[in-house]
Amino acid sequence: MSYTIGIDVGGTFTDIVVSAPGGNTIIAKAATTPADQSDGVLNGIGLAADRLAMTAGDLLRATTRIVHGTTVATNALLEGKVARTGMLTTAGHRDVIEMREGLKPDRYNLRMTPPRPLVPRDLRLPVTERIRSDGSIGIPLDTTSLDAAIDTLRDANVQSVAICFLHSWRNPAHEHQAAAAVRDRLPGIYVTTSFDVLPQIKEFERFSTTVANAAVGPVIQNYLGRLQSRLRDAGYGGELLVILSHGGVASVAEATRLAAGTALSGPAGGVAAAVALVRDGLSPNIIGFDMGGTSTDIAVVRNGQPNLSGDKAVGGARIALPSLDIVTLGAGGGSIGKLDRSGLLAVGPESAGAVPGPACYGQGGSGATVTDANLVLGYLDPANFLGGRRRLDLDAATAVVAKLAADLGIETADAAAGIHRVVNSRMADGVRIATVRRGVDPRGYTLLAFGGAAGLHITAVAAELGIAHVAVPIAASVLSAWGMLNTDLRVELSRSQGQSGSLDTTGLRSAFAAMEDEGRARLSWFDGEVALRRSADMRYGEQVFEIPVPLDDVDWEAPTLAADLANRFHAAHESLYTYALRDQEVVLVNARLSVIGRLPAVERGAADLAVTSAAPKAHRRIYLGAWIEVPVFDFLTLAAQQRIPGPAIIESDTTTVLLRTGDTACFDARGWLDVTIDHQPRPA
Repeated sequence: MSYTIGIDVGGTFTDIVVSAPGGNTIIAKAATTPADQSDGVLNGIGLAADRLAMTAGDLLRATTRIVHGTTVATNALLEGKVARTGMLTTAGHRDVIEMREGLKPDRYNLRMTPPRPLVPRDLRLPVTERIRSDGSIGIPLDTTSLDAAIDTLRDANVQSVAICFLHSWRNPAHEHQAAAAVRDRLPGIYVTTSFDVLPQIKEFERFSTTVANAAVGPVIQNYLGRLQSRLRDAGYGGELLVILSHGGVASVAEATRLAAGTALSGPAGGVAAAVALVRDGLSPNIIGFDMGGTSTDIAVVRNGQPNLSGDKAVGGARIALPSLDIVTLGAGGGSIGKLDRSGLLAVGPESAGAVPGPACYGQGGSGATVTDANLVLGYLDPANFLGGRRRLDLDAATAVVAKLAADLGIETADAAAGIHRVVNSRMADGVRIATVRRGVDPRGYTLLAFGGAAGLHITAVAAELGIAHVAVPIAASVLSAWGMLNTDLRVELSRSQGQSGSLDTTGLRSAFAAMEDEGRARLSWFDGEVALRRSADMRYGEQVFEIPVPLDDVDWEAPTLAADLANRFHAAHESLYTYALRDQEVVLVNARLSVIGRLPAVERGAADLAVTSAAPKAHRRIYLGAWIEVPVFDFLTLAAQQRIPGPAIIESDTTTVLLRTGDTACFDARGWLDVTIDHQPRPA
């Protein structure tokens, strides 16, 4: 018997999904341990093993694949707990990462404090050298200045070094020479070069991404090395894989080399799950809505494919690696409601996190969180949280919400409803950012709810946005971990072409051939099927931004190749912006290649569904503008096509779904609730 395990570390809980032989799926949730996430991981595996009547060691010895999503890099960047990092750069360009692009993130805020660079100026050291934009050497690398800079870094006790030379995307010789010197004189130190991280034009993006990679590299290296060692000691003999920000998975060695690529590791699993559900028959146009304990992640899947972006910032650090286009809000079950300076109710971004957590957890939390409000409103069963393994303290939740209500001068239930309503509005705004601001009408999409808290909020968010359909999978609370088992190995490569005017098809062919060789070399340890996906970033000659253009079915030997590439760009531009300028020159900026190692599909067993519709297991009083009694259904005992009108509660050990008046849920035999949303005005 062999098992596969998906692990998603969130702000409050660490989710474990075990796919067992025959397609049986076991889920477990353990408290996240911020001081050392590997503790929560091992605890969660132990809980899953208990459910299989096994020891953790027996489960790990029978496991062939573990895929892990981690927030270690994200937390390090957000909290500033990164490695002490030095930077070697071309003389005269040490301030590129501080000057950024000449624009503030909030350009009209005159009082805004500029983001602090990850490397202070005294550790950004100039080296005499110069590569010209055509790749030729203007000034040879001066080893005297290089040695002096390395001496300074050694004396400063840096833990990591980023090497960022001008125009190295065209010719990395000086960067590689400098890296060899650093490794020789500072053995064991983490070293990364901009060519190896992001060989693309645009100096700020390349420099910033490389510095971020160096800053979190030792942190990721230490964590993954520790986790790998603990899993091995516990009996696991297979490969530990890590999901990266682009949605594919990689070995520990690759994730350590490209540490900045783990910055959106956890949320990427949810998008992978959405794509897998599309393959199972869910609508091809999905808005993923992942509401956890500290944040909500929103992503769009269009025609079965997620969007990738090279424009992400985490903790003020620009990371231009290809990553899933995910909008993250500081709004989750642990978000705290309080009065702002104007005396109005605000919710988040401050969160109770895993420690102390909401007041109802009984761990000393003192703020009125979203989870506390949901408990006070009757939406959660205090005796059934995590299947009864943790009993929620209704009195403690009522006390903190009542204190806030007194400050507002309203009743306790109305204060709880206010917290619920405000966080719903914030999350609806997040969906608008992910859709409307990108030219997508959300009303034509299905809202896919997952994460531990999403089911209680998703119908209200959908109603506010005019979305007609919501899907809530049975495994909603651990869907990101499940998604990690339904993706493939992936290496993302790019090469800037530096070409304007006519399209250089010969150079493009050479770039794709070189990237294919590199990608296959990085997957040389993998003996499965390898697939390739080609694309390019293209623009009109006078534009300052590029758009991605798929090139998978291009005839690379066609005599009309240049015209075919231009026509593809015109069509993509017209699809995005409703117009094309076919008489203007087309510039191909970056060639991109995805090298994909196909992993074995996770076995899925047929659901054992009831033949007749399940009756409510109980009734509960909940607050929807007034206290009413509603039926409560067990998610796991619903029959195929069973219809449940709202208001009602549908719950399992780890998921609770709130149906409001006018909503109707139908249980799809493929494993999710299909909820039709009523758009009439309604109470909280």
